[in-house]
Amino acid sequence: QVQLVESGGGLVHPGGSLRLSCTASGSIFSITAMGWYRQPPGSQRELVARSGTNTVYADSVKGRFTVSRDNATVYLQMVNLKPEDTAVYYCYAGIIGLHEPFANYWGQGTQVTVSS
Repeated sequence: QVQLVESGGGLVHPGGSLRLSCTASGSIFSITAMGWYRQPPGSQRELVARSGTNTVYADSVKGRFTVSRDNATVYLQMVNLKPEDTAVYYCYAGIIGLHEPFANYWGQGTQVTVSS
């Protein structure tokens, strides 16, 4: 079994900063990519940033968000947050298990609210 556990969400004023973290654990052979998606209210889930063979950012967060990875933990440093960044943020990992083929895994989601 593989689990992704997230932490770091919360309420922040516009212009503020937050750092999200997510750690993968369990029967892991290899992690091919880790990153973050988000789902704003009333909208579909969208890519924020992903770190794998290369690093990809959504245009809306370039220059403000930074994704980094340390083994089985992925971080999302967010600065200059805007109200439109308000969403549930989900950690993502592409993992090959010790006894299972490649699969996509998701965290439980953490709420980020940007409001004055």
